[in-house]
Amino acid sequence: MDKIKDTRSFMRITHRYLGYFLAGIMAVYAVSGVLLVYRDTDFLKKEKKYDKVIEKNLDEKALGKELRIKNFEIEKREGTILKFKQGTYDTSTGQAKYTKKELPFVLDKMTKLHKAQSKDALSPLNTFFGISLFFFVISSFWMFNPKTKAFKRGMIFTIAGLVVSILLLLL
Repeated sequence: MDKIKDTRSFMRITHRYLGYFLAGIMAVYAVSGVLLVYRDTDFLKKEKKYDKVIEKNLDEKALGKELRIKNFEIEKREGTILKFKQGTYDTSTGQAKYTKKELPFVLDKMTKLHKAQSKDALSPLNTFFGISLFFFVISSFWMFNPKTKAFKRGMIFTIAGLVVSILLLLL
C-alpha cells in the first residue's frame, strides 16, 4: 500500500482508492439520476395490468393513494363503478382493475436507491455516498501542486462551475 507522508499524499491516496471502491455505485447513481429526470414521461416504462381487491367504498383521495397513482382523478361514475384514466374501481366489491406504466424491475430498484429517505434501509448508503462525493470535491484540490498551471486552470473551472450551478438554481 502507498505511504501516507502528509496531507497531500493522504488526500491523493484516499481519493484514488475511495474512487475505485465507489465506481460501481457511481454508475448506478448516474443511470438512476438520468432516469429520474424523465420520471414524468414514459421513457423505458412498460405497461403493467393490475386486478386486485382493495378496501370497499374508498373516496377519490384514498383510492388514488391506495393504488399509488399520482394526480389521480375520477372521470365518471356509473352506479358503483368509478372510472378513471387508468381503469375502474367497484365501490361495492373493492375490485380495482387498472394499468400503470412502470420501469423494468432493475431500473425501478435503481431509482428507489436514488430516492431513499432517512427511514429507508438504504439511507446509510446514500449518506456515505454523499459524504464521499463531498470528500472528492475537497480532495481534488490536493491532486495538483497549487503553483502549477493545471491547478490554476482548475480553479477557474471550479469557479465557473460554481457560478453556473448558482445561476441554474436561481432560475
